Amino acid sequence: MTPAINSIADLSALLARIPYAGLIGAEVRDDNGSPLFVLPFRESNIGNSLLPALHGGVIGGFLENAAVLHLMWAHEASVLPRVVDFSLDYLRAGRPQDLYARCEIVRQGRRVANVLMTAWQESETKPVATARAHFLLA
Repeated sequence: MTPAINSIADLSALLARIPYAGLIGAEVRDDNGSPLFVLPFRESNIGNSLLPALHGGVIGGFLENAAVLHLMWAHEASVLPRVVDFSLDYLRAGRPQDLYARCEIVRQGRRVANVLMTAWQESETKPVATARAHFLLA
């Protein structure tokens, strides 16, 4: 069990403890009091070297981690929510540059939360991918 997440600094410390997040280089930054998730460009995150483009699994894993952490931050939780389902839409190729993500809790009940995630590179109005997920809350 982890301590309750009360700040972006706590969120960043928790993210550093997730092995996959460390492997891909995921970070979280404070964006006017809310978390902004960042995937700095790394050559190892390229899936198609001919384009080159970010690996789709890296984008999906990054968004899933972002959603889990966003839920923990929003609820000041100390227990990881469990993924019920995850749906990802790839809208364009992720170019070899930094990827940003923001999450929004669309609906939340006592036991289940629905989170929308959006990832972009240059402009938030031109997303690279969007995802929706349902989580079982502790």
